[in-house]
Amino acid sequence: MKRLATLDASWLAVESDDTPMHVGNLQIFSLPDNAPSTFTGDLVESMKQAGNVEFPWGCKLVWPSFLGRILAPAWKHDKQIDLDYHVRHSALPKPGGERELGVLVSRLHSNPLDLSRPLWECHMIEGLEHNRFALYTKMHHCMIDGISGVRLLQRVLSKSPDERDMLPPWSVRPESRRGKKTDSEASVPGAISQAMEALKLQLGLAPRLWQASNRLIRSVRHPEDGLTAPFTGPVSKINHRVTGQRRFATQQYQLEDMKAMARASGSSMNDIVLYLCGTALRRFLLEQDDLPDISLTAGIPVNIRPADDEGTGTQISFMIASLATNEPDPLTRLKHIKESSCKAKEHLQKLPKKALTQYTMMLMSPYILQLMSGLGGRMRPVFNVTISNVPGPTEVLYYEGAKLEAMYPVSLITHGGALNITCLSYAGSLNFGFTGCRDTLPSMQKLAVYTGEALEELRILLLPPKKKPSPRKPRTAAKKKSAVKSDAS
Repeated sequence: MKRLATLDASWLAVESDDTPMHVGNLQIFSLPDNAPSTFTGDLVESMKQAGNVEFPWGCKLVWPSFLGRILAPAWKHDKQIDLDYHVRHSALPKPGGERELGVLVSRLHSNPLDLSRPLWECHMIEGLEHNRFALYTKMHHCMIDGISGVRLLQRVLSKSPDERDMLPPWSVRPESRRGKKTDSEASVPGAISQAMEALKLQLGLAPRLWQASNRLIRSVRHPEDGLTAPFTGPVSKINHRVTGQRRFATQQYQLEDMKAMARASGSSMNDIVLYLCGTALRRFLLEQDDLPDISLTAGIPVNIRPADDEGTGTQISFMIASLATNEPDPLTRLKHIKESSCKAKEHLQKLPKKALTQYTMMLMSPYILQLMSGLGGRMRPVFNVTISNVPGPTEVLYYEGAKLEAMYPVSLITHGGALNITCLSYAGSLNFGFTGCRDTLPSMQKLAVYTGEALEELRILLLPPKKKPSPRKPRTAAKKKSAVKSDAS
């Protein structure tokens, strides 16, 4: 048995019928040339007949009951995993467009995972228009975060369209960074040893953590400092209780366009993403006469996983930034967002790397306590909306000759946070996944559309239109002759 890390276990602690803590990924593929009509069915069968089911895919909770997963969260290997249960085959009704796909993924993502089994499902979806199919995979957040989830799925893909007999994701074991310690055994001596080590680390880092928390408290009294603190955002339409059903929407934009706007404004790519989301939210709430007078805030997950670490589990920290939704002028809004995110980054970067996990737990403990106590969605939120930007593969990839056209993240929501916006880059595009509560956000598709319109507005403001070359005047016969003569000489 392997004991779960504290941050991983926290996702199990806040699991409920209305707030299942799984995340997903939607991959859209185009069928290879001359693919048989049975291509997707054959693929599903070969996936089910794969050999070993590796970690973390083959692990399930030792004690899946509420008390068991709270008091002693640990993994054990499932020796009789049922791949017929975990790997499923679906088909879209005609016309098989983006709408039909969105409806199906929304429904699949609404269903909680069975905590008595390994915490994942994979759905093959055929019948997508333009000769395409989709693969929707979901896993519990206690097993992976955004970075490790993308890496798990990416490891089985190929850069070659000619490669065949490829393994499914669950048959490839992730590689941990060399020298990294593995999780200790789930035993009483192991728990005591880990607790003592954590206590020593906590005592050593206490002064730095105290300085960081004191800085956040001071920023509440002095907002002019520019650092956005927890609980400073207003209560809005997206910050109430949620129900179990989800809505999912997507948008895809060219990465180079956004990079050009970032360069023109002296911003980062994350600043542009925050601007698009903030601008879309401002318009969405204005139309519903629910825009607060003070700005909404975003909770932004920050990857703290080393670049060479292929392990699983949650390795993220958080920062909070203003979305400047109370600012009507677009360029001023972008300026405020840029300043706020810059202050948040500076605050996080001042902490030593060893303190980041402890700082994250300190920052997120009010959020977790809200959810566990039932106060989530009944009081002022820690932040208004979660917005994250996950780096994905930079090159075009294939699976069994099928070209991967797009990857969309499908995330989780909680009481007090009815909307999650996650972006994932892939092969020159940035793919937005909007996950929301079905009852709270019945018009969520508008939010996705508004990010595109915000992008166009910002392009006009930041990037001057390219001048068309003036048409050349036709030469006279004499001039043409002289030119030829001159060239000949």
